[in-house]
Amino acid sequence: MEPCGSPYLTDSERGRATRLNFAHALARWKDRGVEQRTIGRLGRDVSVIGLGTWQLGADWGEVSESDALAVLDAAVSSGVTFLDTADVYGDGRSEQIIAKYIAGRTDRPFVATKMGRRVAQELRNYTLANFRAWTDRSRKNLGMDVLDLVQLHCPPPSVISSDEVFDALDTLVAEQRIAAYGVSVETCAEALAAIARPGVATIQIILNAFRRKPLEEVLPAAAAAGVGIIARVPLASGLLSGRYRADTTFPENDHRNYNRHGEAFDVGETFSGVDYATGVQAAQEFSGLAPAGVTPAQLALRWVVQQPGVSTVIPGARNVAQAQANSAAADVAPLSVETLAAVEDLYDKRIRALVHDKW
Repeated sequence: MEPCGSPYLTDSERGRATRLNFAHALARWKDRGVEQRTIGRLGRDVSVIGLGTWQLGADWGEVSESDALAVLDAAVSSGVTFLDTADVYGDGRSEQIIAKYIAGRTDRPFVATKMGRRVAQELRNYTLANFRAWTDRSRKNLGMDVLDLVQLHCPPPSVISSDEVFDALDTLVAEQRIAAYGVSVETCAEALAAIARPGVATIQIILNAFRRKPLEEVLPAAAAAGVGIIARVPLASGLLSGRYRADTTFPENDHRNYNRHGEAFDVGETFSGVDYATGVQAAQEFSGLAPAGVTPAQLALRWVVQQPGVSTVIPGARNVAQAQANSAAADVAPLSVETLAAVEDLYDKRIRALVHDKW
């Protein structure tokens, strides 16, 4: 594996250099006026609007490497300091593109990746040997000696209940393969179980105006435990952007086409589990709640940002304009009490019965 720092540095010196580079980068980003929040037990400040990079690997239609690099540059240039990826996004393509972008940068953003979806979802596959192999692969893909944050990628409940799994994750930290670990979850019950694990630094969970259940117990429990919250799918797979209509079509290799009913993975990952036709109608009503000068997508992001306990929000972006618009949501004024109440009322009337008790 090629080291990300100088080959003449010791491990401790290289780690210190990485921390100094991140501190230097953070100072530059703060100069840009981007809101930074501390992400749980990591003690690291990251931008409140991050970037999810699933779409740079696969499953959202074709995105060329040049377009992917342009999206990364637009996001980071706009103040984004947190990138989220996974080893299965494009079978490592997303990680590799991020590596090309961050190579040699002194203002390297924080990079979180995920592991665990390369095998059948059975407890017996969540072994230290596999963890070492998966993290070594991600270290190579990303060009990093020590991964900033590795998250279990929506594991089954049996994995979250296993002491041996978390002992293995602690071993990865001790071996300096990873700096910290978290858990990406599908359900609130899984989140609460993971929060109870003392080594868990972060929880990644779906949270948006159409998926509000985490507000009830998960966010308060995470805050009490000092666990960071990474909010994913903040736009409900684009529904909350207000761009889609009932007759909108998606490419064959886009999960919004092939997973609309949960054919490939948890349906909650696609349109947040909301029936598409119902979601389009509700999203049109949601768009009408946006304050003057604020796009529906920015309203959706601002709503998530405003929830107590959220560390960072990770919308995806397939082009430069989307990346810039998403980042600008950090500057949107706090939503009024009236707007927040209207969003809640829309959820109660249109969405709650469809999704609230499922996840």
